[in-house]
Amino acid sequence: MPSLLTKSLGFGPLLVFLLSPTEARSQTLASSSGDVPRVFAPTRPIESPALYPWRRNIRASVFWVGEQPTPNNPTPNCKSSWDTRWMENFGGYDNPSPSTRVGYRPRAFVPRLNPFYVALPYNDVINHRAHKPEAERVIPWFHREFREPGRSVCHGRWIAIRKGNRIAYAQWEDCGPFNTIDWEYVFGGQRPREEANNRPAIDLSPAVRDYLGMGGLGTVDWRFVELSEVPPGPWRQWGSNNPFVQSRQREAEVMSNRSRAARESGGVWVRDRPTGSR
Repeated sequence: MPSLLTKSLGFGPLLVFLLSPTEARSQTLASSSGDVPRVFAPTRPIESPALYPWRRNIRASVFWVGEQPTPNNPTPNCKSSWDTRWMENFGGYDNPSPSTRVGYRPRAFVPRLNPFYVALPYNDVINHRAHKPEAERVIPWFHREFREPGRSVCHGRWIAIRKGNRIAYAQWEDCGPFNTIDWEYVFGGQRPREEANNRPAIDLSPAVRDYLGMGGLGTVDWRFVELSEVPPGPWRQWGSNNPFVQSRQREAEVMSNRSRAARESGGVWVRDRPTGSR
């Protein structure tokens, strides 16, 4: 039987099955004689760990677009660390009062940005002109997402937030609370700097709060997720910054253009093929 060699590549194990010289010769003979080579298959599936680990038992608070400054939060949320017109682009004040909400959005308007958003205490850019020196080293997806100096590779990143048996998904839209430099916690797996002061280390939007059934303060787990890991849910529904909304809009535009082209050519177009001409 083949021997098993396990190598670690950082995010999970790579299993390499090594053939002995005798088995290697038998495989070669089988291939040359036209027989199907023997394949060694484990009897149990190999479970791959999550690409990004959970940050567990993190104190969380609620914030919202348009929030005014208070003694404990001196920074108004009419703009974010990455969007100087955040409230305007969102479409208005994301009122957190339950009586002013319908579903997971404000009752007064349909938000133009995803109402499922969070803030984490790290900003990867400096004054929109350059990235912080450590950003390239500590952000796992930096090289994949980098476009130009000063353009954040964290803005809009998807995050899973878990409380009990409920998991919400949201986009990283602002930096904080309390600081924007804690990369050791956000990316390095260390405990938050603010934990020593019993302060929150993640801010959740009213939509995330409501989905998780949380009050004004709570304890959650969270982790980064890839877009392919985001399941169907209300977090896919709204926002020009939401890739799921963007995908639906592109698909609708393509179908509209094809339908118009078919009409102009005298044909009838249904989905991917013309059904004939009139």
